[in-house]
This record gives sequence, structure tokens and C-alpha cells, in this order.
Amino acid sequence: MHKMPVFEFQCGRFPLVVGKRTLIMGILNVTPDSFSDGGLFFKKKEAVSQGKALEAAGADIIDVGGESSRPFSQPVPAEEEMERVVPVVEELAKSLSVPISIDTSKAEVARRAVAAGASMVNDIGALRLDSAMARVVADAGVAIVLMHMKGMPRDMQADPYYEDVVAEVQTFLADALKKAQQAGIDRAKIVIDPGIGFGKTVTHNLLLIKRLSVLYTLKVPVLIGPSRKSFITEILGAGNERREVGTQAVVAAAALQGVHIVRVHDVKRTRETLQLIDAIRDAGRQ
Repeated sequence: MHKMPVFEFQCGRFPLVVGKRTLIMGILNVTPDSFSDGGLFFKKKEAVSQGKALEAAGADIIDVGGESSRPFSQPVPAEEEMERVVPVVEELAKSLSVPISIDTSKAEVARRAVAAGASMVNDIGALRLDSAMARVVADAGVAIVLMHMKGMPRDMQADPYYEDVVAEVQTFLADALKKAQQAGIDRAKIVIDPGIGFGKTVTHNLLLIKRLSVLYTLKVPVLIGPSRKSFITEILGAGNERREVGTQAVVAAAALQGVHIVRVHDVKRTRETLQLIDAIRDAGRQ
């Protein structure tokens, strides 16, 4: 078991303390086609209601996304993505007492969402997919999640190959950290994510979860997003309940290793899992 180093930074108007316990990023998909909950919160009213419900259930961060990144999905035009997410971010920012993250790889979407009240950018492209993203983040002074992805959502699961997946993901994230800092982004506001399910086989995902602590050498907070991913059903079989049981198993395994943030759909169940796992991990510590 690993003791989490504590990181503190200002996330918009909210002070964010990462490492005293495992934080929960609640997923809010404002999309018609996300693999798990596409369409459920596509309308603004339902999306805002769900964002508030995620906070009430125990989410520490609400991650709003307007473009599905499921395997083989196609990109959404920036204007359409903004029409989906900006009104939701703007409305949630009026009432939430936790930070809002915008899940996008497009600089203009990030800029508009930050102006509407988001204080974190969750970029699955780690600043690579839009050359303007680094400047938007640096100028706004917001936090950012840099995620590893091999390829693009439309082709990332087409026979992904690595010589050593853990080492290669670690090197990628170290390079992404360096480039982000060179672009003027404050290292103290950077979170890294190994990208479970993004250009990885089942075995790749399992190895990254098993050896998650390797990423702690980069000395920034680590986020993991295993929620309802297909590798779970490859092992446990199909079905929503199996997906959720598997998600909680991965959350527990990651938390025992000291991961800082978990990104999930079911915040209530995850909060209960983490209350027990954090207690086990911290038992006997002063």
C-alpha cells in the first residue's frame, strides 16, 4: 500500500486538496451516444439536475463532457460540442460548491467552458490534438488532466501494441508534463491519467492498474478512469451490474495503491467503496 502525497492548489474559486483521501470525479455526459449513459442527460434540464445529484452523492469534481470518446466514435464539431456543454456548465457554476471540469480536447470549447465557470480541463489528448489548448489553459490558470491515449477514439482499439505498456505510458506522461510546463502551465495544477481503455487491450489495462504506483514517480496527482469500461465485461461478462461491480473492484485496487482521483459514473457507490478502502489503507497511520 502506498501513502498518497498531498497536493494543494486553487481550482478556480475552490481550494482543492488532493491526497488526504481519494477524491471522486463524477461523470456528466451531455451526449446522445456515450457507451454507458448516452442520452440520459442530453437535455440541459436533466444534465443540470444530474450534476447537482452527483455533488449530493459525494463527488468532489463534476466532469462535463459533450463528445463521446468511446471506441470507434467520430468527433463532434466544436460549435455543436459548445452548444451541449456551455449552458450546462454555466448553470451548474451558479449552484455547485465543487469544481467543474470540462472534458474536451478542443481549445475553443475549453475556453468557452472556463468562461462559463469551469476550473479544470480534462484533455484526453494531453494537449496534442489542438495546438491552442496549452495557451488557453495557461492563460486561464486552470487545472488540467493530461491523459495517455494511443491513436484516436475512432481507431485506438484497432490492435494496440506496446513493448512495455507501463514504461511507455509513464514516458508519454512525463513528456506531456514537460511540454505543458514549457507552455506556461503551472505544474502544481497538472493531474495525469494513464488512460484506461484508450488504446489498450485487456492485459494492458490490467498491467496499468496493477503497477499504477509507477506513475507516482512523476510527483503529480494521478487520476484513473475505469468506470464501466469494456475490459471489465471481457473478464466478468456482459451486464450493467457486472460493469459496476467491476468498476468498484478497480476503484478499490487503485485506492489501495494510493491513487488520488477516480473518475466514475456511480458516485454514491464509489463513495461507500472509498470510505472503507481509505480506512483500510490508512489504518494505524498517525
